[in-house]
Amino acid sequence: MRSVRQRGPGESWGAVCRAVVEQGTCVVHALVDDWLPSEGRDPRALAADLGADHERYARMPASRNRDRFVASRLLLKSAASAVLGALPRELELAYKPGGRPYLRGIDQLDVGLSHTDGLLVVGLTRFGRIGVDTEPADRRMLELGTELKACTPFELEALERVPAERRNRELVRLWTLKEAYSKAIGQGLRFRFTEFGFGPQGERLSVLRPDGTPGTGREWSFHSWLVEDAYTVSAAVHDPGFGDRPQSGADLPLLPVLVDPRSSVS
Repeated sequence: MRSVRQRGPGESWGAVCRAVVEQGTCVVHALVDDWLPSEGRDPRALAADLGADHERYARMPASRNRDRFVASRLLLKSAASAVLGALPRELELAYKPGGRPYLRGIDQLDVGLSHTDGLLVVGLTRFGRIGVDTEPADRRMLELGTELKACTPFELEALERVPAERRNRELVRLWTLKEAYSKAIGQGLRFRFTEFGFGPQGERLSVLRPDGTPGTGREWSFHSWLVEDAYTVSAAVHDPGFGDRPQSGADLPLLPVLVDPRSSVS
């Protein structure tokens, strides 16, 4: 799996739709500024696209946080609508206790959302559940006590073996993986990060117990990337092992839309 860059509402969704159909899952990243509503946009159209989130958006004071809020919701609903063959205003984005987003009344597609600074990340899967998280790759975490609150004994020992110049980035990677997993299971920060961990970079990723022994099976997959040369993005995907699976050839289409009709790529 790879993260797909989406440069704005006018760009084709072909790559995203193909990834969801062929692989079952897609992670999309975008810059906040590429998804801000244009100054000339009809307020009624924006309200329709945001749905229930528009009331919250309207109450927020002008700020970068407000920009991230509106841009992230527009990206998520646009991505989901492209895959489902719908319009953004036809989808209702709702939230479970703890803030986990979902598409009300739609069981065939699970979604995840994260944003930080100038980056937005959306996860889509038609298998089970997905969680995504992002942080600036150079966010200072090391030697601030974060590692003691976020790492298992096994991870702390592994961190000591990482060259000093790469150790902080490795801690950021572990943090985003833990955030992605806890979001996927609907726990967020309520799940103590010292109770589960991940192995060193380069190994096949799976959830580990505090002592480093396996904690989950192959029903979970995990991925991390550096995007825009500045942000660490991680995703956790749960595949319970039943239902449709990626196929090839004539039997490929499993959702209403395989590729964006605007795409010239076959």
